[in-house]
Amino acid sequence: MIVDADLRVPGDKSITHRALLLSAFARGTSRIEGALTSLDARSSARVLRQLGAAVSPLAAGRAITVAGRGRFRRPAGRLDCGNSGTTTRLLLGLLAAHPFAATLTGDRSLRRRPMRRVTIPLELMGARFTFAGNDGLPLTVRGGKLTSLRYALPASSAQLKSAVLLAGLAGGVPVEVREPAGRSRDHTERMLRAFGYVVEDDGEWIRFLPTGALEAARYAIPGDPSSAAFLVGAALLAEAGELRLREVCLNPTRTGFLRVLARMGADIGVEGVRESAGEPVGDLVIRPSALTATEVVPGEIPGLIDEIPLLSVLASRAEGTTIFREVGELRVKESDRLALLAANLRAVGARAEARGNTLSVEGSVASPAGRVVTESDHRLAMAFEVLGTLPGAKVRVDHPECAAVSFPGFHASLRALRARRERRS
Repeated sequence: MIVDADLRVPGDKSITHRALLLSAFARGTSRIEGALTSLDARSSARVLRQLGAAVSPLAAGRAITVAGRGRFRRPAGRLDCGNSGTTTRLLLGLLAAHPFAATLTGDRSLRRRPMRRVTIPLELMGARFTFAGNDGLPLTVRGGKLTSLRYALPASSAQLKSAVLLAGLAGGVPVEVREPAGRSRDHTERMLRAFGYVVEDDGEWIRFLPTGALEAARYAIPGDPSSAAFLVGAALLAEAGELRLREVCLNPTRTGFLRVLARMGADIGVEGVRESAGEPVGDLVIRPSALTATEVVPGEIPGLIDEIPLLSVLASRAEGTTIFREVGELRVKESDRLALLAANLRAVGARAEARGNTLSVEGSVASPAGRVVTESDHRLAMAFEVLGTLPGAKVRVDHPECAAVSFPGFHASLRALRARRERRS
């Protein structure tokens, strides 16, 4: 493939979720521009409407308005979070301070994902939870008056960290949390600071003080780096050309994959860096590159957990064997992503092994061919679609449509990478 394109990826998923949640919890009407309108974002909008917020329809290219009431109201029925773990876990934090019961559920994939590691710290603050099963949805939260908390998180997880911080916000109490290895994405901290809340990070503990005031606001959502990663990968595997991706969020807790790719020899430039709504934003310029293997160490994992599927398929084309250490968190994503990654890489002819919490991938120049089983995991589907752009590749992804969970229009964007002269031929 010869690549020649100038594109903008959809709005950042993590920031869109948080903007929707905070707008719904604030009093007054907020405006969100550039938001992601994927299935996950629609799940957030749907449950927030059930909780009393007036959320306008989510449509690509249109701003979203959210009229919040200052608190949530008791929902009339179950809150269906679809496939969105972010919706579920962050919402649990906010609901923990509300004096009513609410039951959350989701699709089959989401119902398999663990929730007790989120509910345990919220229980310590005073909320109560009832599980229908062992560790997942559906579950019922009964909130109320919360107390302060100092808590060491069992994993470096932005969703878990944010649930506790948002419980502190909703309950008006101080909280402190510690992540065990590396910093997960910090969008919640940045947003809370923008409203005058004290959020301090001394490198070990993150400390929240309820000093601010949540108000209606205007949000400008930058491009999602996790979505951009797939187009970056396709451009790196191309034979020639250049790709420019505009207005991508360059938050350092989200760009770990760029640092790994730089070690692997990727030709990726960053231009026009500026700040927008407290987030660094800039353009990525990508050129095809010959890649070499690397080792991804535990401290890097929290900053690139969603990009490991893409990095893995690129590793299958790199010279040498790439090692990803302490990636057990992948086992509790939309699928057992770690096991599926290794199995699907082998299915298309690569050498890969998941042993314990370590993934190893050996590079090859053979054309990939085979059927990929995604269990409707959007990031797996997109990663192997990228691998399928190689000359001679015959990669068949079982549910390519699931890309819409996080990247609506992904396949159109992938087609748009090709140079005009290649399309004509």
